[in-house]
Amino acid sequence: MSRLGQIGGRLYRGEVSYDFVGHKRRWYTISGAILIISIVALLVHGLNFSVDFKGGAVFTFSAPSATQTQIENVVAHEDVQGAVVQQLTGRLGNKTWQVQTNTLTSQETGKVESALTSQVGATGMSTSFVGSSWGSQITTKAVQALIAFMIVIVLYLSIAFEWKMAVAAFVALIHDLVIATGVYALTGFQVSPATVIGLLTILGYSLYDTVVVFDKVRENTAGLLGGARSTYSQAANLALNQTLVRSINTSLIALLPVAAILFVGGGLLGAGELKDLALVLFVGMLSGTYSSIFIATPVLCDLKEREPQYQALAKRVSVREAGGRAGKRAAAKAGNRTAAATAQAPLPDDEADDADADTDTEFTDDAASSASELTTTASRVPAARGTPGTARPGPRQQPRRSGSSARHRPAGKKKRR
Repeated sequence: MSRLGQIGGRLYRGEVSYDFVGHKRRWYTISGAILIISIVALLVHGLNFSVDFKGGAVFTFSAPSATQTQIENVVAHEDVQGAVVQQLTGRLGNKTWQVQTNTLTSQETGKVESALTSQVGATGMSTSFVGSSWGSQITTKAVQALIAFMIVIVLYLSIAFEWKMAVAAFVALIHDLVIATGVYALTGFQVSPATVIGLLTILGYSLYDTVVVFDKVRENTAGLLGGARSTYSQAANLALNQTLVRSINTSLIALLPVAAILFVGGGLLGAGELKDLALVLFVGMLSGTYSSIFIATPVLCDLKEREPQYQALAKRVSVREAGGRAGKRAAAKAGNRTAAATAQAPLPDDEADDADADTDTEFTDDAASSASELTTTASRVPAARGTPGTARPGPRQQPRRSGSSARHRPAGKKKRR
């Protein structure tokens, strides 16, 4: 099994984990900074809408030896300001250019065509006009589609899950939308109809990843109030870790072809609707992956932890964990006491037997010495009445029994004289 697979298995079993929910303030701070930068860029620079939205004239022609700077200078010399020059085909074949300008009169259009033909060698000139009314209609339809998408998503999540999950997902979607548009405002990339299509696509992708995480959260939190094993945030964080590897793998697999279209295809084919679509997809997928992990679930936990039943659950879990810590401290103290008692305990049996043997030997030696002293003393005592010089005989000794018939006196009793 690969190393990533092993990590995924350990994350799913809860052997290792990262506290995403516990560090939510960090993620909120990062997202807040990015959102502020994006909003400021939108207010200061605005979006660079294509001619499809604001209306104007579009000149398309071939000029193999021309450069972008030359074409911009030629158009500016004809008193046409704000022209956008794009190279449509790559560097491997004939260069095809597109020049977008504001709305021009027929006389101004003729001057631009003549200047491009004479000064940069433009061939195959094609001119088209887009009215401002048509551009406003596209803008209105795009906004309507975005609002309808948001409403349907909130309703679906409220029915399939609960309204708090729908709110958390909605916050993540707004987060992705603002960041994607902020990137366009900062970089000055042109917003075309393909950009709007890509934007709706990335919102769906971000929502898909969020729903997968929420489904696991619902599974882990089922029956949670009946015990005191973990809080809602802990169970949600476990679900987030269990789906982490899946989210990363899905994002990488989705980003690889988009990056190929954006960087490789854009370099070979030049600017165009395909590159506009790839750009918004690339930015949106990165933002969507980030929001599904670091924004949606922490926001959901903030909403759920405000409920009284989950607050009571958090208190029970806290008491249980405090009891467990107290038990560990008591066990550690008991272990220290046992170690101290062991250090002061008597010697083992073998050492005790050796000590007893040494004591018995000393006692035997002392007894033999005492017996020798008694014998010497008795020999010095004068003879009693009777035969002179003969010691008085003592009591008659009983014969010693041998073998199994020997009778043993109980320990501690003395022989009666």
